[in-house]
Amino acid sequence: MSLQNRYLTAALTALCVSLSPWSAFAQGNKTVGLAVANLQADFFNQIKQSVDAEAKAKGVKLIVVDAKGDAATQVDQIQDLITRGVNALIYIPAGATAAGVPVKAAKKANIPVVNVDRNAPDAPGDTFIATDSVAAARTLGEYACKAMGGKGNLAIIQGQLGTTPELDRDKGFTEAMANCPGIKVVAKQPTKMWMQDEGFAIAQDMLQRYPDINAFFGRADALALGAAHAVKVANVGHKVWIFGFDGDVAGLKAVRDGTLDATMTQKTQYMGKLALDSALELADGKQLPKEQLQEAVLTTKENVAPFINQHP
Repeated sequence: MSLQNRYLTAALTALCVSLSPWSAFAQGNKTVGLAVANLQADFFNQIKQSVDAEAKAKGVKLIVVDAKGDAATQVDQIQDLITRGVNALIYIPAGATAAGVPVKAAKKANIPVVNVDRNAPDAPGDTFIATDSVAAARTLGEYACKAMGGKGNLAIIQGQLGTTPELDRDKGFTEAMANCPGIKVVAKQPTKMWMQDEGFAIAQDMLQRYPDINAFFGRADALALGAAHAVKVANVGHKVWIFGFDGDVAGLKAVRDGTLDATMTQKTQYMGKLALDSALELADGKQLPKEQLQEAVLTTKENVAPFINQHP
């Protein structure tokens, strides 16, 4: 090999070495905003933890803001993220009211948006990551029908009206109940924050008005746990089935211990990772599917242990 060729080979090798980490370097220069609805909720906390872990692994700067359930606060927080020049936004709306406002503001600033768990019909994100809650709630409803022997009095503690998970879980569960005419829905009431104390208070009131209730469906595990506590305090003299949804850590342990009869475990950790990866891809100008829906797993005492050991 001539001296000139040796120099050329060395130069090309050096160039390849310098370019090999370029993708990581480019990602490391990116800043992603994560606007969370309410970090008091275990589901959102798990999403945050997963996004944070993926950001650290890829050298991405992550700015997290917590609306604490207040939509107006969240609008202001996201406006601040836009002002700070984030390259992409991961957005979990704090409610149905004004949910589209931050998306419109971000798009006006040419900032791509990844919506997680909740989407605004009037202004959807560039991609939407969530559980296929219609299918999951249908599966749960079919299980409830079978477990209850196809008959009974059911009370439903809803989540926040107008939000994507509440709408989808209502649709799927209603479809299942249409094929189970022996179960009568005797009470149905929404909550503001999907919190356990709300579930407890609502379930207490429902049991006083309808003492023959023998099943509760809490649209989130926290609501189901509140209902379970209300049943225990009321000391009813018959079996009351308790069904939840989410697969939160507390919910999974309650299934293991028999406090909840079943829940739907969402791929929370995976969705957080997917959200960060999708945000980076969008920031690089890539096109993604409008929806990236994930399956949830019907979880009972028989199959809960692996989910407690390692959440999907």
